[in-house]
Amino acid sequence: MAGLALPLFRARAANPLSIVYEGDDLRPVVQNLHFLTGKPLERLQDAEKVVFASWLSLYTIDQSVPFRQAFGRYVVSYDIWEQKFMVAIPSQAARPRDNMTSLDAEKWCLENLAISASGLAPDRPFFLRLELRTEQRRELSSVLDDPGISLVKAAAELFSRKPRPDEPHWGPFESGRLRLSELVRMPGRGTHG
Repeated sequence: MAGLALPLFRARAANPLSIVYEGDDLRPVVQNLHFLTGKPLERLQDAEKVVFASWLSLYTIDQSVPFRQAFGRYVVSYDIWEQKFMVAIPSQAARPRDNMTSLDAEKWCLENLAISASGLAPDRPFFLRLELRTEQRRELSSVLDDPGISLVKAAAELFSRKPRPDEPHWGPFESGRLRLSELVRMPGRGTHG
């Protein structure tokens, strides 16, 4: 039985989620996470926009009930002539970033995903989990056409179901057990005094 679990453990450990503690926020870091490849890249090269949805969950005690969750959404397009990417974050008023390589675009998306650590006791153990998926056109249209539905509810519905075999997805990436008191806190957004 232990021999069967070993490959799964290696797969999880090969790409663990690490954390940057900046101000009051926890930001996920996953080495070698490349999502501007395969089918999403083909769609982008066919002049389609691709929407990536991320779901970051902070768990305490066990990993069954989240303490807090954050949803991120990134609209990516591709300039065929320049061979550069542009990323917009609909929830932010900032203008889209453009003229990026695929690596720069992937990194920028993750850098703009954070979850607040406020209210979490410094010595309370916690775990973080990150998932990333592409949103299908029909999922987008149902969310955009219904003014009463919240993006968080739509994200919860998207991430509550298993991804289909043809649906590009990455993760879940999970951190080990962490404590705020064990992390180096860097100054940043949300730091007061």
